[in-house]
Amino acid sequence: MPRTGWRKPESDRRLSDLVSVGVLTKVFPPDVVDAVIAECGRTEQRRRSLPARSVAYFAMGMALHSDGSYEDVLALISDGLAWAERSEESPKLANKAAISHARDRL
Repeated sequence: MPRTGWRKPESDRRLSDLVSVGVLTKVFPPDVVDAVIAECGRTEQRRRSLPARSVAYFAMGMALHSDGSYEDVLALISDGLAWAERSEESPKLANKAAISHARDRL
């Protein structure tokens, strides 16, 4: 029996999944990730739908969620980063080909 006032979530994503991405950003803060990307000479030259920082977190997410598809892990990482930044809007997600190209660039 559900507790009083409880409502079924609109998404099937679990809060624990979103929090785990928030923990990633605490362990590997965005400024540290950006510094490593710059040190490796992989900073993007133009604004992209998948910035290098997001792709770096995506690579970490793939290690944590190895049973998930590219799209599922990217959705999880994007939602988690939006949650960690307290953003209200849902990010636009890239397709599998865009994810592969972004990984190649990084």
